[in-house]
Amino acid sequence: MDDRRTVKVSKYVSKHLRHQPERIGLVLDPQGWVEIDDLLAAAAAHRFPISRAELDHVVAANDKQRFAVQGTRIRASQGHTVPVDLDLPDAEPPAYLYHGTVAAALAAIRAEGLRPMARHHVHLSPDRETATRVGARRGRPVVLAVDAGAMRAAGHVFRISANGVWLTDAVPPQFLRFP
Repeated sequence: MDDRRTVKVSKYVSKHLRHQPERIGLVLDPQGWVEIDDLLAAAAAHRFPISRAELDHVVAANDKQRFAVQGTRIRASQGHTVPVDLDLPDAEPPAYLYHGTVAAALAAIRAEGLRPMARHHVHLSPDRETATRVGARRGRPVVLAVDAGAMRAAGHVFRISANGVWLTDAVPPQFLRFP
């Protein structure tokens, strides 16, 4: 499977497991799972056939490990805009986590902190390198440090997804360290 097809399949699966399952007739269970056979049949019925081998390759090769497979089911690891409960336990974060963004967003972030926007949670990275890659998707990256230890001490809850992305409801501005 070439790189272009891998990216195209990954984006298609992400879109329908995270944002628009109903568009192709999928019904996610409360934790976001769907039968793999149902996903493949729905994709084929909507003129985007995906083989099981292609799906397995996308799941295994995805650099961000966006998908989780459990037996005969698949789900997106995080980033949903549709209602799901990933049933992730509370986790003790490291002292600092990181968030990649761009300069154009800094004024709003300084005023309001980090908000989940259309997603369920704010996504945080465990290291500066990952946050830099995340921020670079939208332009020249700016990496913010999040004082996760102080947030946790103040009662904020953190969870970690299967692919190592840290999730929290919001990050108030006082817990952010700007470059």
